[in-house]
Amino acid sequence: MRHGAWMMAGVVLALTGCGDAPDKAPGDAATQKAVLADGPKAEVAAIAAADVPAGVRAAVLAKVPDLTIDQAERKARDGLVFYDVEGMRDDGSAVEIDVIEERGAYRVVEVQRDIAWADAPAAVRAAADSAPDHFVPERVIESAQNDGTVIYELFAPGKTDEPAAEVNWKDGKAVLRDERNAY
Repeated sequence: MRHGAWMMAGVVLALTGCGDAPDKAPGDAATQKAVLADGPKAEVAAIAAADVPAGVRAAVLAKVPDLTIDQAERKARDGLVFYDVEGMRDDGSAVEIDVIEERGAYRVVEVQRDIAWADAPAAVRAAADSAPDHFVPERVIESAQNDGTVIYELFAPGKTDEPAAEVNWKDGKAVLRDERNAY
């Protein structure tokens, strides 16, 4: 290679490293926003406790045997059908079990309960608070998933229809979600 070609290769290599590099990796809590885009709207129908489909009732009671069902909703969204079944355990604690319908079968996907923001793990609160658009949640739902992940659904003040932000908690690590949980 001639001397000029070597010089040109050196200049190209030197310039390759120039430019504005992001200070944080994508998804880094210091740069990731907490507030999620609005989710898809669901068609919602209320269901009396006595009218909960037998398959939904069986799936719920297999997961939480001491549940007394108070009410339920059927939700259709994005081609999926879910049932939100609310009730009380024998100890008096309120719980909601989310069930998905898959080809005529029913599967529990999460068990939820309301908690105080102060009762969320410190790492979950820190992850949410590190976002530039953080807020103090008016309502917090702790949602235990089947894989051991707990999703903390954070509702912004005055916005009760869907969580404004969500934080995953698993194996001692808290991570802001950048998309909504499907359930």
